[in-house]
Amino acid sequence: MTTDTLSLTLSALADPTRRAMLVRLREGQATVGQLAEPFDLSMPAISKHLKVLERAGLIERSVKAQTRPCTLRPEPLREAADWIDRYRDLWEGRLDRLDAYLQEIQAEPANETQSRTPKGDSE
Repeated sequence: MTTDTLSLTLSALADPTRRAMLVRLREGQATVGQLAEPFDLSMPAISKHLKVLERAGLIERSVKAQTRPCTLRPEPLREAADWIDRYRDLWEGRLDRLDAYLQEIQAEPANETQSRTPKGDSE
């Protein structure tokens, strides 16, 4: 079983149902029933999603009488965001270079562009 928290977090976030559950938990604590309400899924399927979120440390479940309310734990999200941010400069630099190249080739006169076209392609 994976113990790398970043891998667990990214794996948990890969599913749209789990992401929607986290969005709901941003509003505050919710019961399993409240989290399940918008989905056309069985309770065992909902429980599996919650176990993935809990194993990743993204939620915490407590016991209050007969209910098990869930609470969002944002710390693993911060770790994932920090890891992704390390690559932001790289992505932005590459996109800036692509944009400059596209502007350069669009600004070239038509005859220069045609001279770069391989023979036989212009016919």
